[in-house]
Amino acid sequence: MEVLQLLEQSTLFLLLTTGALGLVVGSFLNVVIYRLPVMLEQAWRAECSELAGDEAAGNTDKETLNLLTPASRCPHCNHRIGALENIPVLSYLYLKGRCAGCQAPISIRYPLVESVTAILSVIVAAQFGYSVQTLAALLFTWALIPLFMIDFDRQILPDSITLPLLWAGLLLSLSGVFVDSATSIIGAAAGYLSLWSIYHLFRLLTGKEGMGYGDFKLLGAIGAWVGWQALPVVILFSSVVGAAIGISLVLFKGRDHNLPMPFGPFLAAAGWLTLLWGNDIISLYLR
Repeated sequence: MEVLQLLEQSTLFLLLTTGALGLVVGSFLNVVIYRLPVMLEQAWRAECSELAGDEAAGNTDKETLNLLTPASRCPHCNHRIGALENIPVLSYLYLKGRCAGCQAPISIRYPLVESVTAILSVIVAAQFGYSVQTLAALLFTWALIPLFMIDFDRQILPDSITLPLLWAGLLLSLSGVFVDSATSIIGAAAGYLSLWSIYHLFRLLTGKEGMGYGDFKLLGAIGAWVGWQALPVVILFSSVVGAAIGISLVLFKGRDHNLPMPFGPFLAAAGWLTLLWGNDIISLYLR
């Protein structure tokens, strides 16, 4: 096909196409970030009601959500957002950051998520070029963005994203896209067990829970993609950045040091950096 040939032969066309695709995907990821936690809460309430024998109580939510329906609406005036109002970034700029129905302000995070998704997608394409690695790394990137934001907002890492990410890494290792199968399998096991061990050791020493099981699964998924050799880089990056941000918030923002801080965003960022430049970082460290 001419389009595929153009993508292969023209780096500029590849980057522009990937950036445009990243904007569209980023718009969908905004839906995932907002709705998936609500969907999980609704499912949890329904299960609790079913176990309690009160099925009617589990249907108290005003509206059942999924990732496709109902159509997006303004939370203030219930104005339905049309197609022309839902163009990534451009619609926000055209509307000047306000709802077309009631002029209520629209959160800046929506165009930011779209823009960051596009930028990261372009970086991936620039790093791997026209290859299967680019396609796989884009999926990896697009999975980590909602994990980053949902854990930042709600301190949960949904299994509906982390587990498919784990299996995708293992399956890709069959073809050696990033690492071979043995390296991927050991990476998945080592990633999960390393944080699992730290969690139980910390709880044994302090009587507190230092992190959640979602963090174990996320590092296991990252390990399946980058291999066990790169896990120390992921853990080092995430721990150093997390500690620096945590200390800064305590010192300069007066944050209570007893308040929990999500670790998933730091793992996601470190995992992404390691997938793209982990080998270079390890080689630089060894030299």
